[in-house]
Amino acid sequence: MKKQLARGEGMGGGVRRPRWFGLPGKSARPRAPRGYLAIVATVAIPFLLASVNSTVGLPPTGSPSTIAASVLPSVRYDQLSILSSASLPEHSIILTVEDGDTLDAVLTAGGMSRSGAATLNAQFGKVLDLRRLRPGNLVRFHYDAAHDVDSVEMKITGWGEVDAIRGANGFELTTHEATQHEIETTVAANIDSSLYEALRTAGESPQLVQQLVDVFQWDIDFFALRKGDSFSLVVKKRFSGADAVGYGPIVAATFTHDGQTFEAFRDESALGRGGYYSRTGTPLRKQFLRAPLQFSRITSTFSNHRFHPLLHYFRPHHGVDYGAPIGTPVMTTADGVVVDAHYNGGEGNFVRIRHSSRIETSYLHLSRFAKGVRPGTKVTQGDVIGYVGMTGLATGPHLDYRVSDGGTWLDPLKLKSITPDPLRGESLQQFRARVVQLVPKLAAPAPQVARVAAKRRALF
Repeated sequence: MKKQLARGEGMGGGVRRPRWFGLPGKSARPRAPRGYLAIVATVAIPFLLASVNSTVGLPPTGSPSTIAASVLPSVRYDQLSILSSASLPEHSIILTVEDGDTLDAVLTAGGMSRSGAATLNAQFGKVLDLRRLRPGNLVRFHYDAAHDVDSVEMKITGWGEVDAIRGANGFELTTHEATQHEIETTVAANIDSSLYEALRTAGESPQLVQQLVDVFQWDIDFFALRKGDSFSLVVKKRFSGADAVGYGPIVAATFTHDGQTFEAFRDESALGRGGYYSRTGTPLRKQFLRAPLQFSRITSTFSNHRFHPLLHYFRPHHGVDYGAPIGTPVMTTADGVVVDAHYNGGEGNFVRIRHSSRIETSYLHLSRFAKGVRPGTKVTQGDVIGYVGMTGLATGPHLDYRVSDGGTWLDPLKLKSITPDPLRGESLQQFRARVVQLVPKLAAPAPQVARVAAKRRALF
């Protein structure tokens, strides 16, 4: 854990852990801060000056220099008494939970005895799931004039605070769960190097990256983004108190890629399943995803005459290779039924899925199959069917993805998808009314989020 602040100790420069010392036969105590002597002197001198003046019985007269000459010489520093430790101000420190810390260790580092820390740790466990304790959480220790811990306050990011106040019978705990709320906000950025970096620079998390990819996955090749591409989206940002804890679904978005702008507006169906549509009510979802996995790279394209890196002769390569780490989830690109799921020589572990009477997709060199994937299993677009590997004839971890139409191999990158039915009737009218409200928001700033962030307290 890291010490963040010590009131009553030096405020400038780096802050160190509390220093402990003790005398023979006495328990170790925190050293009294040096700054207190200056505080005592500052408070005591005016008080003594007032006492000297009161003994005269009359207010001093004359010039300021005459007054100083008549008063100051009567005050000697060696006559000032040293205040007892009981009269010194109370103080506190804040420790930051770091990776590998336990609450018991943090309580001990804050000045509690091992038995006291164990007891308080057990009390915290009764009101809070201690698995919520994460690096960056704050624990504040408050000390009384005798340097004993008289309160412990713990801030759990995204949940709230727990206060432990020492009473006559030990510590009494009070919980303060933060209020959960959502703020609809607009996020916009230009892409300089990657979508991830663009959103990170805008202050957003990788969770939003994945959402944006899911919205436009049928129309935009996210492996081919260019510098200068841009996007804007409207999303409900979720807060716990002042802490941002996640997002609701994106409700509207635009994405400009290679000079072409795509739009998406969310619509909730009667069954509660949300989907994205253009402003005319045409669904963005297609029969096939553009790629069976996310955030990888294309290492080899479809070809009828490719030099095989292991066999060392030219042969057709009827698929697209996606390089990705072993264990990367592989998704089915469309609804269908699993036809094969087994090991097959050079293809390694592979899955073949039938999507219609003619269209099939194959997924080769898998490290393993997803749970429940076997011949006859029905799968839905986006379901994980296996994980990237390098089984069979493979020089490195990758997925070989193939598509066939009635036995004829197709280039997956040029596959033309079939679009589901558009919205109609009353559903279309309601959808268009929401689009009218959302379009202006795609260009609007989000001052309300800035105001929430400004309310964060520096310590707790």
